[in-house]
Amino acid sequence: EESMEEEGGGGCESMMDDQNHNNWGAGGYGRHLLGPSAAPLGDRFLRGAAAAGSPAGPELPAVPEANGVLRGCEPGGAAVKGGAGAIAAAININASTSKFLMNVITIEDYKSTYWPKLDSAIDQLLTQSPGDYIPISYEQIYSCVYKCVCQQHSEQMYSDLIKKITNHLERVSKELQASPPDLYIERFNVALGQYMGALQSIVPLFIYMNKFYIETKLNRDLKDDLIKLFTEHVAEKHIYNLMPLLLEAQSTPFQITPSTMANIVKGLYTLRPEWVQMAPALFSKFIPNILPPAVESELQEYAAQDQKLQRELMQNGFTR
Repeated sequence: EESMEEEGGGGCESMMDDQNHNNWGAGGYGRHLLGPSAAPLGDRFLRGAAAAGSPAGPELPAVPEANGVLRGCEPGGAAVKGGAGAIAAAININASTSKFLMNVITIEDYKSTYWPKLDSAIDQLLTQSPGDYIPISYEQIYSCVYKCVCQQHSEQMYSDLIKKITNHLERVSKELQASPPDLYIERFNVALGQYMGALQSIVPLFIYMNKFYIETKLNRDLKDDLIKLFTEHVAEKHIYNLMPLLLEAQSTPFQITPSTMANIVKGLYTLRPEWVQMAPALFSKFIPNILPPAVESELQEYAAQDQKLQRELMQNGFTR
């Protein structure tokens, strides 16, 4: 497999002040990105990526020195080493500079080489089932995003990501529309769980784009944007079909598993809290403090509801 390092990506060397990054090298953040990282692949990699407001990336190869200059993300494109002689060497057009100029990622490179790799990885993450092994290199994808951000392709990459996930969710919505009523609830639960699970990988992989483009230029957050996509393209289109089925299932014990009911109700509340008003009694079974506090005058009604539930349990084979 061809290494992303070999495909070229001059890193953050070319990035000074630009419209997408707000001179991110000036704060010294670039030094952290090119330094050693303790974040491995897999779960530890993903957990480390979002820790302490200082995203950890895959361990990148050391940047070679040339004429006493360590190439990196420092302001001005070089970290000075060796005193005045090194400063003079940094100004010269040397072999290192020429090599970097040959490794610029053009928009054509992005479209033909970098985005296809990201596109394939996103596909696999969106369609995986729980417990599936995904044969992708998280390090390679993480590095790919990093290089594209450094080369000022954040805006294009964000647009491509949103379009990619929107198209996926529209297909999911059409599949749900074709589901028979007896499978509708379960399939919605699968779609919701699969998407939220995919976000746990997708968001950390795009953490550089989130940090240096979405947060700084758009004043938003990638995870919030992607959750909003599911709300708009799936949940909003199905809530009025889904809610009556949930209420019917609630009145018929064990028509669906309690875990499925809990997952859907909690998920709907996360997507749009105001949907509680459609079925307060249903949401109150899984979300605390939804209903107003109990009052003494309604104690008999509460007792009657408990007795009804006990009778239904006994009818379904449960004993005291």
